[in-house]
Amino acid sequence: MISLRRFLIGFALVALLVAGAVSYLASSSPDGLDAATTRGCETVETDNGEALVGDCIARNASAHHLSDSPLADYTVGGRAHLTGVAGVIGATATFAVAGGLFWLLARARCNRTSP
Repeated sequence: MISLRRFLIGFALVALLVAGAVSYLASSSPDGLDAATTRGCETVETDNGEALVGDCIARNASAHHLSDSPLADYTVGGRAHLTGVAGVIGATATFAVAGGLFWLLARARCNRTSP
């Protein structure tokens, strides 16, 4: 019988491997939502970068307030070749937050049930 600790360690290792390696296989093409919001527009180069011309929902969009953050666009500091590193950092942060919440919930439950 496999112990819970061994299972969780194995699960974490596989998740980190997937986050670090498989993320390089992700498509750089727009997803369905991006494609649907840009329907009816065309991307053109301007002096200030790319701009949308035409009639589409995406013309009303603005940059997210965290678009300049270190892990924006699934990269590290804007370096596209570090997608895997960003995936590992994201998976590790998710494990840390989830593990901390589970620990707090378990501790609170134990405190409620003990006399």
